[in-house]
Amino acid sequence: MTSFDPAGSIQQIRSAQIWIAVLTVLALACAACSKAPPPAAHPVEVATVIVHPQATSFPEDFVAETEAVNAIEIRPRVGGELVQRVPNEGERVKAGELLFVIDREPYIAALAQAKAGLAQSEAALVQSQRDLERAESLQKLDAVSQQELDAAVAKNKANLASIDAGKGAVRAAELNLGFTTIVSPIDGVVGRAQLRQGGMVTANNTLLTTVYDTDRMYVNFSISERRMLTLQRDLGRAPSQNSTAPPPFRLFLADGSLYPQIPKLNFIDPAVDTRTGTLAIRLEVDNPQHLLHAGQFARVQVSQQQDPNAIVLPQRAILDQQGQNYVWIVDADGKAQQREVHMGLRLGGDWQVQQGLKSGEVVIVDGVQRLKPGTPVKATPLPALPAPTTPAGPAVPQASTSERPAASDDEARSGA
Repeated sequence: MTSFDPAGSIQQIRSAQIWIAVLTVLALACAACSKAPPPAAHPVEVATVIVHPQATSFPEDFVAETEAVNAIEIRPRVGGELVQRVPNEGERVKAGELLFVIDREPYIAALAQAKAGLAQSEAALVQSQRDLERAESLQKLDAVSQQELDAAVAKNKANLASIDAGKGAVRAAELNLGFTTIVSPIDGVVGRAQLRQGGMVTANNTLLTTVYDTDRMYVNFSISERRMLTLQRDLGRAPSQNSTAPPPFRLFLADGSLYPQIPKLNFIDPAVDTRTGTLAIRLEVDNPQHLLHAGQFARVQVSQQQDPNAIVLPQRAILDQQGQNYVWIVDADGKAQQREVHMGLRLGGDWQVQQGLKSGEVVIVDGVQRLKPGTPVKATPLPALPAPTTPAGPAVPQASTSERPAASDDEARSGA
């Protein structure tokens, strides 16, 4: 029978464990030697601009409303039935042209009655004058008493007053009869008729229509106290409607097109509205083609604010994150970094940077969708942009990054 040696078995197990450990270490070392280093990150292609401060003009826009130079409400001065409505709504009329006719028959009758009353007064005056002459001649002979003479004088004076009253009544009846025919007081355009033929009108109350003089138009808007002070500093004086060199104004229509006629300053309110802190300003502009209508909204650009060292970037380069604006710049190592900026006025498709950038820095405009801080970039300068000019249309608000859809590489490079 073979004997079992416990000491030898333990020695063999320990030797096996040592060999396994050695082989494991050698395997790990070989694996570490054979692993290649990670490849360098591929640079992201971006389009950039170099910051160059330059003199720039920033016009300021104000919402305005047009007003007819003269708008007259047509109301009847006598009451009655409306029997005729002559012009079509929206037609141009001349001063004195017939607009409406109110039933004339009651006023013709009133005029006849007034004339009859005047005739009675005239007849009574003739008789009272004869009585007075007779009384005066008899009084010289002491044939009549003083009381009778005084009565004849009083009656004659009363008849004279009655004549004046009768003439007044006739004149009033003639005026009322004339008021039944309503004519246009000015040259202009007839508005919407408020009452149709056959309706009843009330004197001095019922609105029949409105006639608008639109050959020239007012343009009303309000400017803040702060902006007015800036305007005064730019001009070196307070603006005046009588000035030979008023501040420049430009008028834009609702579709963004520039109105061809140049507005001129017509009125500046001498008092600031304490409720809104604004000052009312009124412009006057010719309207030869009648493109402007009363009550129409428009946009006024007021005197340009000059900045000799403005930094202006395309609006798509400015990003928004939780109310903070920032841009991507390329640092000295060719990597993308975020930079917080403070923005100023908008100018068409551009935006003024007030703080956060300095001359010579490289700002990424397109291709920012794939950037992270420290990402290597391959910068391609955008074509040189012309100096900012006054925009013909309203500036488009910049959307935040959360509102922007993800763009492809081609769209990023093209500024989509």
